[in-house]
Amino acid sequence: RVFDVLRKVAPTKMNVLITGESGTGKELVANALHHNSPRRPRAFVALNCGAIPREIIESELFGHEKGTFTGAERKQVGKFVEADGGSIFLDEIGDMSLSAQAKVLRVLQEGEVEPVGSPRVVRVKVRVIAATNRDLTEMIRQGKFREDLFYRLNVIPLKTPALAEHPEDVQALVLHFAEAFA
Repeated sequence: RVFDVLRKVAPTKMNVLITGESGTGKELVANALHHNSPRRPRAFVALNCGAIPREIIESELFGHEKGTFTGAERKQVGKFVEADGGSIFLDEIGDMSLSAQAKVLRVLQEGEVEPVGSPRVVRVKVRVIAATNRDLTEMIRQGKFREDLFYRLNVIPLKTPALAEHPEDVQALVLHFAEAFA
């Protein structure tokens, strides 16, 4: 079912929000979206927002200038600039701080990135594919996720079902992995 949706969604330029439990293949879906789209010749950049400390996520996403903060020994290009013309996959977007969410929203609205410590902005054209295992609507109610960002990301919502929701696939998976590891 997910791959039927992928065939329809991949060619579009719209942002996608993939939801589902951990281990349901959200990153595989994001990869498939990118590699089956006109953006495939360009970069696919993945970032696990939950694995990056809150203090440096903005530097990772948007880049920074040399000397901006302790340890910034060289200029760094951010993930959005790396993905320019292609796709950026923001995994575990629900773990991102409200401050970083506001800056991601600006990228989606204006197509501009402002590297940390830089007086200039960089124009980017990038398709955002975000994923989460959290209930973002509940997080919005709690004030932990920006509603405007949610609507910008949730243009095309996809849900990756847990294997328990489609047990008919178990046999095919067993045969695939038995063959792969035999």
